[in-house]
Amino acid sequence: MNACAAAPRFAGPSPLGESGFRTDVGWHLNEVARGCGADVTTAHLNSRTEVIAEAHLRIEWAAYAVRSPGLLRAVQDVIGSAVAVENSFLMVKWPGREFVVPWHQDGTNERMDLDPERAVAAWLAITDATTGNGCLQVLPGSHAAGYLPNGRESGDAARGKALGVQGMPDGPHERGVWLPLDAGQACLMDVRLIHRSDSNTTDEPRVGLNVRYVAPGAVRARGDFSPSLYPLTGSGW
Repeated sequence: MNACAAAPRFAGPSPLGESGFRTDVGWHLNEVARGCGADVTTAHLNSRTEVIAEAHLRIEWAAYAVRSPGLLRAVQDVIGSAVAVENSFLMVKWPGREFVVPWHQDGTNERMDLDPERAVAAWLAITDATTGNGCLQVLPGSHAAGYLPNGRESGDAARGKALGVQGMPDGPHERGVWLPLDAGQACLMDVRLIHRSDSNTTDEPRVGLNVRYVAPGAVRARGDFSPSLYPLTGSGW
């Protein structure tokens, strides 16, 4: 068990309301997003790369995506006018390849916790996300318990070991809600919200962009970890 996650922290209500998430957000036109997805899958077709870290620093369209007007306004509604990207990564779920992401919370890991009043997670659909190709499943209201004990999954996948909430059963949950999104749409989640996704069982790749946004003072680091922030708006960085 991750000892530093042994007790709940930051328990309570969410800036995103009782459910802890919203899906009425767009980051680009459907056809533009699909084109970005095609670029990603073409570039990584031979290697079958599954995770591209710091996408907003590596890929031009991703740098636009994290600051797209509609998405940025929605983020500011949650955490205030001063916004920075703390982390982003592209995730590609290739057809016929096992890639289950366990139940987890985006705002905590071995290096830090994010203050949920000053941080929010975003998931951008680059291709259409469906129940067949591995869209998100969330547990509405699960943020209220705060950060829960977590640990790394077993296995030796090249993409690394995901950090999951301990004690959660594998697979879908009876209280879980699926969040299918069209390419160009996005969802915002409380950084404590418990969520997961399945493998892609369709014939086409599924691409999503994960982003963690923070306001000044949101990162509570552990040890000698120093976050590398990418300011988008405001001051105080």
